[in-house]
Amino acid sequence: MKILSEYAKEHGIKYRAAWNRYKAGKIPDAYQDEFGKILIPENSPGRPEYTVCYARVSSSENKKNLEIQAERLCSYCAAKGWQIKEVVKECASGLNDNRPRLTKLLKNPVVTRIVVEHKDRLTRFGFNYIKLFKESQGCRIEIINESANDRDELMQDFVSLVTSFTTRLYGLRRSKRKTEKLIQELENENKKIVKGND
Repeated sequence: MKILSEYAKEHGIKYRAAWNRYKAGKIPDAYQDEFGKILIPENSPGRPEYTVCYARVSSSENKKNLEIQAERLCSYCAAKGWQIKEVVKECASGLNDNRPRLTKLLKNPVVTRIVVEHKDRLTRFGFNYIKLFKESQGCRIEIINESANDRDELMQDFVSLVTSFTTRLYGLRRSKRKTEKLIQELENENKKIVKGND
């Protein structure tokens, strides 16, 4: 459920315009509760469609593939009769969980459909979590091709994964050495203070 002010923000209109829509009966399933608040179900049929195509490649070397992938997504949407509001393109590993454009897309409550070519274009891991999260916002994720894995991109992501864990492992070792060095310095300092007091 959402309140009328959230509905207004979602539709890019002022609160008064949303109120007028409600009074005219133009917001299906909306109702006023006993406290006077106007409530609208999340999956109200009055919600306008907002389709976004999301294309991703692992590195900037594949920029040409990114453009081709985006074109295929747009062609698919056109064949389905869906009006595209945005095309989001990103160059980043599917293992990277800090992709600014994907983050912005996932945070956008207005989006009703995200179209991707393959599951792994969205993410290599945790796809079902993203799907459940977006479904709770009334958004559907449309995957054009359920199978197919690009072997080269998969290998690139595997190398990224190994590199990431190796870096973290070395970082832990370095951190441990720094901590041990700090403890040693403190112990030496403490010994000097004890000798000075004798």
